[in-house]
Amino acid sequence: MVQVYDRERELYEDVAGAVSGRVPDVDVLAVELVGPERFCVYIDHPVGVDHALCERVTNVLRGYLDRYTVDVSSPGPERPLRTRAHFEAATGRPVAVRTEHGLAGRRRFRGEVVEAGEESLVLGVGGEHLEIPYAEIVRGNLIDERR
Repeated sequence: MVQVYDRERELYEDVAGAVSGRVPDVDVLAVELVGPERFCVYIDHPVGVDHALCERVTNVLRGYLDRYTVDVSSPGPERPLRTRAHFEAATGRPVAVRTEHGLAGRRRFRGEVVEAGEESLVLGVGGEHLEIPYAEIVRGNLIDERR
């Protein structure tokens, strides 16, 4: 599983770099491998994400189509969280986080973002605060409170 997360991180760096230089104001939130030959790119834009924007980003990523099926999507209500800025914007909100290695005997956490520090996230879990280094986070998402 570690290889999957490493590959996602590599793809994220490549995809974010390609998109940022060619589609203004698009924020690549995350890249997730959906299968061995398929990945999904989650994007955001200050005025929202529509089909035309997804198509523009897909066109930028045409070079991947010989090896992968590429899906481009809006973040939706359970938007992916990967960086300090993402978690900082989610302060006070419930999130789900998965870590690469076990922390406090677990790899999956649900709680409220208490603080987004320089190197780690502080998550309120069951009345306690747990510090999770960003480098350990392989998945993070807002929890849709409407469910």
